[in-house]
Parts: sequence; structure tokens; C-alpha cells
Amino acid sequence: MNRLGLAAFGWLVPGGAYLLMRRYTQFAIFAAVVTVTFMAGLLLDGSCRWPEPLDLAGLDGFTAFAFKAGAFAKFLAGAPYLAAQALDQPAFLSGRLHEYGATLLIIAGLFNVLGISSALDQRKGGAH
Repeated sequence: MNRLGLAAFGWLVPGGAYLLMRRYTQFAIFAAVVTVTFMAGLLLDGSCRWPEPLDLAGLDGFTAFAFKAGAFAKFLAGAPYLAAQALDQPAFLSGRLHEYGATLLIIAGLFNVLGISSALDQRKGGAH
């Protein structure tokens, strides 16, 4: 399979690039880490919603960009993000623990990108 296909499947299914490469242990590790981190973020009132203009009202440009970048990082988690979008979610900033939850959601997306990057690097023979 080509690199783009591996990357797309790796985004959709956390650790999926390893699954296609038949590296089942690495697949299980990345799938578990991304999914558990994402679920913990949701349980701590993290939101997967894109910030609305009212949420960004009164913020300077850099802070608004940081909120949007965080929302995009959550999107990088793939299937867990899409599943959370299908569920009814609270507002962008709700609950007392939303900062911890949002941080875990962002970390889950970054873990997924790390898994894709690692799989693509192993595919080309970089690390074994």
C-alpha cells in the first residue's frame, strides 16, 4: 500500500498503519493509547467542537489561532473524534475540568500523528 493510503487509514483507525503493515503489537499499543487518552479527555468535559465566533470574541489573534489549532489537533485523533462528533456534546467551554479534558483530547490527536509518522518511517526502513 502507498504512503498516502497508510497515512489515511492510520488517521481513521488509531494505529491503523501498523495494522496494514501486520505489526499487531504496535497497532494494539497505539490504538489503546489514543482511544484511552481520548476517552479520558471526554470524561473530563473536553469538547470536540470547533470554537464558534462567540467563543473567540474578545480574544487577540494569537489566542484565537491557538484555540483553532487545538481544535484541529483533536481532529487528528481520527475515529474517536468522529464518534464523539456523532454524540451530543457540551458547549466549547463547559464544566470545571474542561482544560484538562481538552488537553487530553489534543494529546490523543498528537499520539495518533506520532503513530502514523512512526509507521511510515518504519515502512521506508528508517527504524526497526
